[in-house]
Amino acid sequence: MSALLAKPSLRHSVSEWNSNNQQLSATAEHERYVSNVIRQEGRSLRNETNCKTTCDDTDASRRLSNRAWNVARWKETLETCAQKVDEEMDALTLCKEQTEQALAATSVPLEVSSECRTLRDSRRGFELAHDPVDVQLKTEVELIERVQQVLQQHIEKAFEHLCVLQENRHQLTGDIQNKMDALDIDMSCLSLTIKSPQISLKTNPIRIPPGSSTPQEWLQFSQYNVACAQEAMQVSQQMREDMSLTRAQLQNELDTQRRATEFALRKRNHHEEQARNELEWQIKNTEDEIAEMESDIHGLDADLQAKTASLKLAHTRLENRTNRPGMDLCRDEVQYGLVNEVHQLEATIMALKQKLSEAQHSLQKMKLHHSRMLQDLSRKQEALSLEQRSMTTRTRLTSPSCSDKTPVLLVPLTNSSGRSNLQLLA
Repeated sequence: MSALLAKPSLRHSVSEWNSNNQQLSATAEHERYVSNVIRQEGRSLRNETNCKTTCDDTDASRRLSNRAWNVARWKETLETCAQKVDEEMDALTLCKEQTEQALAATSVPLEVSSECRTLRDSRRGFELAHDPVDVQLKTEVELIERVQQVLQQHIEKAFEHLCVLQENRHQLTGDIQNKMDALDIDMSCLSLTIKSPQISLKTNPIRIPPGSSTPQEWLQFSQYNVACAQEAMQVSQQMREDMSLTRAQLQNELDTQRRATEFALRKRNHHEEQARNELEWQIKNTEDEIAEMESDIHGLDADLQAKTASLKLAHTRLENRTNRPGMDLCRDEVQYGLVNEVHQLEATIMALKQKLSEAQHSLQKMKLHHSRMLQDLSRKQEALSLEQRSMTTRTRLTSPSCSDKTPVLLVPLTNSSGRSNLQLLA
């Protein structure tokens, strides 16, 4: 009732009413038109964005697949290179061990040569001569020391290059590991879809992470690692060839020098045997001559005693005949005969004494020289014994235990790469 009694609001005219209706209709038509345009544009945008998103996703997947393939190819290349580096390290380690064995094998020849020089230095007198054997032994010792120095240098170079190979192996291993991790990440990204539960929005995903590299830098890094490893392997191969060639050349030099030394030793031994035999023959002849000389001296002494007795007889006769009385003290033929006999006996005794003196002097000289020859014979026998001991000592160089190549004991060896699949002959 109160509502009916309320005063009506402001009234509009019919024209205002019609205008309002027309405005509402026009606005509705305009909004519908705008809406239709927006809907059409939205549909077009949806279709366009769907196609673009699909293309982008396909393109991204293709790029991920290509990148994964490229990374996998380089990973295989690096793994192949790393395997070759391992093989080269094993080969260089084995060559180094063989060189170490060759170096250790020179200790016996050096010991034998030094022992031979020490033995020959024990010679005495004129037997201590600077003969060709001394020259060859000295040359042999100097050669062995030079061989040891050369082999030691090769061993040190091989060890240093093993460290270089190990460093290259470490670089390859790190690069391989990085590529394995990158490949796992790329393959994981390739397997993701819009329906994957682990996808989400991230904070600033388009940022450039610190330490990022360009594709050229990435490629150059792996190429550099492979190039360094290949260069190190080439150096290692050349080093192994040089070591093998050096070992063979040095072994030939050692064998040649050993034969030269043994030839000089045998020749010297033959000359010493000849000198000893000659000296023994001279001693025997001297002893025979001494015996004959002693016999002759006894004969000379007996003749001298006999001639002295005859001289005494002649003197006594002459002296007794001086006692003849008167005219009977006559210088008759007997007197002259006895005087001549005395002169002849005195001359004979003088000659016998001189010859006896010469014989005794000669005997003394022969005995003195005989004593010297005996001393020299003792030295020659001692020197010959030393030469034979030297030859016996050198048989250690050609004994089966030194020449056999069969290993006696296998000792595990860990090379510089940390693997212990190598064996060292001991």
